[in-house]
Amino acid sequence: MKILIVTGMEGAENCAIALTRMLGLECEVAHGRKTALSALKRGEFAALVVDEGVIDSDPTGADLIWEQAGLAIPVQVNFALVGTQRLAREIRLALIRRERERALAHEAAAQAIETELKSTVAGLLLHSQLALQDREMPAPLREKLRVVADLAGNLREQLAPQGQPRA
Repeated sequence: MKILIVTGMEGAENCAIALTRMLGLECEVAHGRKTALSALKRGEFAALVVDEGVIDSDPTGADLIWEQAGLAIPVQVNFALVGTQRLAREIRLALIRRERERALAHEAAAQAIETELKSTVAGLLLHSQLALQDREMPAPLREKLRVVADLAGNLREQLAPQGQPRA
């Protein structure tokens, strides 16, 4: 992953070299809206650092840049006031926050899928067991339904948290 730095500041390339060394991520400099939008179309970035000077001088362009950022974590800084060390710290914190949010999103998605799966299996098990209580069901159908009930029961056991058998 790379970092895109959008600034009109002279010497931004030196800042990018220092940030690359400090963060271990390649940094690319865009000196304006067109260059930034072109870079965002070419590839994906871990972070998008935009100088407040660019935002103040071209708010519409800055909005376009933010809209095209994709999954890049946005970082807005004033290059006139922020040193390379602080900028590296801001970017590092933003990337850590992004990873934490991604991990939480994965965990929430996994939990939602597990809950839905458990609910579906419980419903399948209940309905197959209720159907097996029908005395008039033909023997071949009863045997197939018993296999379905057994499979649903096995799946329910596998989905149960370890150390907590189902009643």
